[in-house]
Order: sequence, then structure tokens, then C-alpha cells
Amino acid sequence: MWLPAMFLIFGVLLGLMTNITVPDAYANYLSIAVLAALDTLFGGIRAQAERKFDQKIFVTGFFFNISLAAFLAFLGVQLGIDLYLAAIFAFGVRLFHNIAMIRRIYIEKWEKRKIKQEK
Repeated sequence: MWLPAMFLIFGVLLGLMTNITVPDAYANYLSIAVLAALDTLFGGIRAQAERKFDQKIFVTGFFFNISLAAFLAFLGVQLGIDLYLAAIFAFGVRLFHNIAMIRRIYIEKWEKRKIKQEK
């Protein structure tokens, strides 16, 4: 479980140290890709915490999420509608839900360990 977190920190630090600018035309696609990656990462952490992690589901879910979100963004650009906002909203809701569930799982584990130590 520490490996995804380590690479997330590495990626953020690498991004902060480089001076790469993204053209405005691709900003929507990049925002969706980042949210899809974060959603997949925190979904994987949650699955690992629940002892349900499956690598095939993790990898295919990542590519499916990015493909669907990119398609929505592309379709929105073609139609002149901001459909990428739907993907951002969906990923944002799932991201906060996964973070809340991870927090609950680890709080419950911590409380169980604390009760065990008191006995």
C-alpha cells in the first residue's frame, strides 16, 4: 500500500520541480486525467484496506475511467457543451467518498487495536 503513495508524492514533487506548461486547449483533458488517476489511486488504497484489491480491476478501471472521461470531454468540445464538468463532478464525488471510507477503515482498525491493547 505504501508504493502508490510513494509514487504519488514522487509525481507531485517532479511536477513542482519542472517548468512545463500545458496549452489551454488541453487543460480540460489534463484535469480529467489527473482526477481519474487520483480516483483510481484512492480506490486502490480503499480496496487494499478492505482486503479486496485486484490488480486487473485496478488497471482496467484506470484505463476505462480515463477513456470514458476523455470521450466525454471530446464529445463536449464537439457539441460546444462543457461535458467534462460531468466527469469532474463524478470523479470528485468518488474521490471524496473513497477518502472518507479509507479514513473510516483506518479509524476502526486503530480503535480495535487500542481495545486489544487495553485487555
